[in-house]
Amino acid sequence: MGCYDCCIRCLGAVPYTSLLATLLCYTGVALFCGGGHEALTHTRTFVELYFARDVQDFIVLADFIKYFQYVIYGLASFFFLYGLLLLAEGFYTTSAVKQTFGEFRSTKFGRCLSLTFIILTYVLAVIWLVVFGFTAIPVLFFINMESSCHKVNILSETTLFNQQARVCMDARMYGFLPWNAVPGIVCGNTLANICKTPEFYVTYDLYICAFAGAGITLLALFIYVVATTYNYAVLRFLGRKGIRC
Repeated sequence: MGCYDCCIRCLGAVPYTSLLATLLCYTGVALFCGGGHEALTHTRTFVELYFARDVQDFIVLADFIKYFQYVIYGLASFFFLYGLLLLAEGFYTTSAVKQTFGEFRSTKFGRCLSLTFIILTYVLAVIWLVVFGFTAIPVLFFINMESSCHKVNILSETTLFNQQARVCMDARMYGFLPWNAVPGIVCGNTLANICKTPEFYVTYDLYICAFAGAGITLLALFIYVVATTYNYAVLRFLGRKGIRC
């Protein structure tokens, strides 16, 4: 029974919510960073081949891709360390709340540390909500492009064959290219042929992975906020009762 009681106490001290959030965070960041990095690399090739003939037309986009790929490396490292810190904080607060390890109790410093993590995680969640919104833009572009290609294919099989040239996709309206980029727009059969290339589907799938990863990471941050807020509230209650080391 002694060994059994010890196992039960150890399992009771595990912060399952924080552990779940950490697993979701690592999964989401891996999808976002891996998919986003490769998607940006394919985007440069994709734009260069079909939407911009002059290098100067997409030099800003190329610089953005290069620098954001470095940001992705930093994000991966940051979230790996931050996830470990939040998981460790979850172990601390869960142990203090449940009073699992004998005389181990909440301290004022511990409560201040928990409050700091709550504020920082909330700020990160707001920032990541913006990132999540931006990752939807390239996904929307490829969805619209695929829909336009489907429309071209339908028109090519009907008596409205000549109208397919009016179905176009303009990368400039999404902010990917400046308005003076040439051609910046593709129409008709040219558009339909682009949609049949492997580069299109690979880039499309990679952006979907990055979008899904950003959503999973955002969910993990919200779970972190809920878990740390609840644990802090209980620690605050214990502190008012005078329970300290």
